[in-house]
Amino acid sequence: MGEIYIQRVTKDDIYSLQKLGTQTFYESFSAGNTEDNISKYLEEGFSINKLTDELNNVNSEFYFATFDNNIIGYLKLNFGQSQTEIKGDNSLEIERIYVLKDYYGKNVGQLLLEQSIHIARQKGLDFIWLGVWEENPRAIHFYKKNGFVEFDKHIFKLGNDMQTDIMMKLKLQDVKV
Repeated sequence: MGEIYIQRVTKDDIYSLQKLGTQTFYESFSAGNTEDNISKYLEEGFSINKLTDELNNVNSEFYFATFDNNIIGYLKLNFGQSQTEIKGDNSLEIERIYVLKDYYGKNVGQLLLEQSIHIARQKGLDFIWLGVWEENPRAIHFYKKNGFVEFDKHIFKLGNDMQTDIMMKLKLQDVKV
């Protein structure tokens, strides 16, 4: 496979972000959830208004992974008070890393994770954290392989379903990359 590029998402990319976000979320979670709950979450979580607010938030950043001028994955980071749980100034939250199913196993998620590590180091942060659905063994394995450890759990609401996310963190001092 050729070179994958990581680029910052801008307001001009909002419709591409919405399309990719809904497609990757659906691909990742539709098999384990009801159609109603998926539809409700996609409608609320990926509305143009919500994405516009997120893109305008100075404490959140989005990045696309591209290959052959096609967007194949994305990353959403939160800092400071924009983090969903831990609101500290010494951490960064990975709220989303999603990759199109056709590109699973092609190092796209790894490159997006490395982008988050690079940004956290630039900002002088101590650790990166995230929540991952307990029913997503593929993602849990990916994060463990990259040095993340479990430290807590929280509830994630998908439509009308209350689901448990495993919270994981990576101390940057432990990263060799």
